[in-house]
This record gives sequence, C-alpha cells and structure tokens, in this order.
Amino acid sequence: MKQYISQLVELSKIDKAIDDFGPKIAQIEAKLKNVQKDKEAIEAAIAQIDEDMKECELKKKKNELHLAELSEKLEELEKKRGQVKTEKELKAIQLEEDIAKEQINFANDEIARLENICESKAEEKEALQERLKEIEARLVEVQEEVQKELEEIEKEREEVFKKKSELVAKIPQQILAFYEKIRRWAGNTAVVPVKKQACMGCFMKINDKTYASVIKGEEITTCPHCGRILYLEEEE
Repeated sequence: MKQYISQLVELSKIDKAIDDFGPKIAQIEAKLKNVQKDKEAIEAAIAQIDEDMKECELKKKKNELHLAELSEKLEELEKKRGQVKTEKELKAIQLEEDIAKEQINFANDEIARLENICESKAEEKEALQERLKEIEARLVEVQEEVQKELEEIEKEREEVFKKKSELVAKIPQQILAFYEKIRRWAGNTAVVPVKKQACMGCFMKINDKTYASVIKGEEITTCPHCGRILYLEEEE
C-alpha cells in the first residue's frame, strides 16, 4: 500500500504541473496581446485623427464658401452705392458693408484657426504612423518569441502527460477513482502531507489514531476533518 500512496503523491504533483501549464500559457500569450492592444490603440487614434481632419476640412470649406458669398455681397453693395439717392440709403449700405467686412474678418480668422488645427493633426498623425511602424515590427518579434515559447511548453506538456499515463497504468482503478473523486473538489490539494501531526490541506490537527495510520502507511488514510488523502512528510 505504501507504494500506491507514493504513486498518488507523485500523481498529485504531476496533476499540479499539468494545471500550472494554463497560467504559463496565458502569461506567454499576454505578451502578444499587450502589443496587439498597443497597435489597435494607435490605429484607433489615427482613425480618430482622420475623422477630426475631415471635419476640420469640411468646416474650412464652409467658411471659404461663406467668404466667397460675402465678397459677392460687397461687390453688389458697391454697385448699389452709385444708385443711392438719399443719405438714409447710403447709411444702410454702409451698415451692410460694415457687417459683411466684419463677417469676412471672422471667416478669415476661422479659416486660419482651422488650418492650424489641420496642420497640428497632420503632424500628430505622422508621429503616430511612425510609432505604428515600430509597434508592427515589435509585434512580428513578439509573435516569433511567443511561438517558440509555446512550442517549448507543448513539448513539456507532452512529456508530463506521458509520465502521467505511465503512472496511471500502475495504479489500481479503485484507488485511482478514489483519488479523482477527492480531486474534483480539492483540486491540487487532494493529496497533502502531515506535518507536526497536522493536515496541510485544512491545517487541522489529526488525532493519534489517524496519525499512527499515516505513519504505518498500510492503507490510504484520509483527514477526518477535510477528507484529503494524507501521507507522511519528514520534518526538518
């Protein structure tokens, strides 16, 4: 029976090693995902700048059209000047001219402001495009690194699974089923050592009878408190 207990201890360690592959793989893949996120963030920023620049150009064209309309209006007012007959009509034309000129100044200022914005956005986009090239190059490197690491992990997994298969073949089905039943709820703590007469699964002290059974190792002993399989581990 001591042989089977040793095999269960070894099987528990192997199962833990198998479960540990999940976090290892996730950690390796996370490196690639982080670079991909950076790439997507830059692409989104460039797309937003493109939208901003389109809007900026649209506003600029609207102001240019308005400016052309105002220029035409000033020409028409200039023609009307030669046709006025009263002081009142002249003042009305002058008032319209003043308003039109004020609107022209505002339109010119707005066009200049929008041109500055478009220029600034273009520079920002150029900087982001350079950054995107760097990220894309880094992404290729990380993809290669991740691929190699995952291949190595897969080799390790195959070796561990092979080791488990060989070990499982040596353990009686009844004992194996008992182990798997406990492992369903206890996970990688299905088989735990006893230290200072305490179960290292629930950390409760076990009674003398159970402890003696663990020491003898003539049968598979479980913790009376939590039900985990116990084995004796030498104390330092």
